[in-house]
Amino acid sequence: MNFGDQSLKENGRPGSSSASIDWVARATRLVPVIEAATDRIELERRVPDDIMSALHEAELFRMCLPPWLGGGETTPKVVFRVTEIIASADASTGWCLGQALGCSRMSGFLDRAVAHEVFGSPDAVLAWGPPEGIAKSVVVDGGYRVTGKWRLASGMRNANWLGPICTVCDSDGTPRQDADGNPVLRTMLLPISSATLIDVWNVLGLRGTGSDSFAIDDLFVPEAYTFHRDSPLDRREDGPLYRMGLSNFYAVAFAGVALGVARSAIKDFIKLAADKKPYHSSMVLRDNPAVQRHVAEAEASLGSARSYLLEMLDAAWDSGHPADAWPLDHRARFRLACVNAVVQSRSVVEFSYQAAGSTAIFQNNPFERRLRDINTVAQQAQGQPVNFEHVGSALMGQEIKGGRV
Repeated sequence: MNFGDQSLKENGRPGSSSASIDWVARATRLVPVIEAATDRIELERRVPDDIMSALHEAELFRMCLPPWLGGGETTPKVVFRVTEIIASADASTGWCLGQALGCSRMSGFLDRAVAHEVFGSPDAVLAWGPPEGIAKSVVVDGGYRVTGKWRLASGMRNANWLGPICTVCDSDGTPRQDADGNPVLRTMLLPISSATLIDVWNVLGLRGTGSDSFAIDDLFVPEAYTFHRDSPLDRREDGPLYRMGLSNFYAVAFAGVALGVARSAIKDFIKLAADKKPYHSSMVLRDNPAVQRHVAEAEASLGSARSYLLEMLDAAWDSGHPADAWPLDHRARFRLACVNAVVQSRSVVEFSYQAAGSTAIFQNNPFERRLRDINTVAQQAQGQPVNFEHVGSALMGQEIKGGRV
């Protein structure tokens, strides 16, 4: 394994000042390009190279890197809006972008020389996923020896580096524990060429994410290429973006994906309703009062969910508390807004699919793909309805059971 030269160019990658970049405008310009590639994205089960090139040219994967690395160090609200826009064109592409942006925030937890090696290239993408079974990193002189298997590594087919999370073990294989008795976890960074990629991504929706598995067998990883996610001890950048918990960051990004899919579903249905006459009907769907009411209700549901999310994000972000120390009430309402956005988006997409009738079942129309994609988005932990129970417990002052808020 070659970890390369850690020499650092102090200014990182040359680029525009992040404050002057309109990330939303850049994302919006890519929508027609991505929309034209949706069939290829599904067929190839990855984001095609030309679409990745367009995303890299727009520097969207660099939005969350620190400025010294040529990045944008943007805000979660901008991340939300960008993932929403990209997902309105293609859910898989929006998901991969949101996932990679969460990974790129970890540049703020690395020595600058290592961060530059991993993220300095214009086409840098880091991917990771949860372990499948026990994944170990055994402490040795100068670093760790890593063995394990990981899954659901979204965007891995377009990545240069991987970041598997491992249980840290002593030299005799005994897992280390923290002061509370929990396993000590640490993320390892390694070039993708060091892993064995396993093609398993044959799924219902989000097919273009290529969220495959990978395996590593007794690989040495230097200490400098490891970190503890969200740990203030490992954090090198002090900006609020790097203080925000990774789980909360992903909740925002994936809510953006869900809302983007739902927005396009409504748009597609309105277009269809202008011309389609159901069997045994003399009027187009657009002229049916019941359809008009349901479209209005769907629009209200979607708009309300989006506005509530932005309101709760603003309330937490502007609360005056560091992003890693939001009060429980802010965290609970923020998480509520994120899961509500996913649930309401799913409902809107299901309405669009059902209201489109038999048209929706054919693959040459977007309705069936959006239905598959939104149901896959909703299967992710942060989109599960059980989050309502966790939030309800927190809002009523009870102990939170079965999850984090």
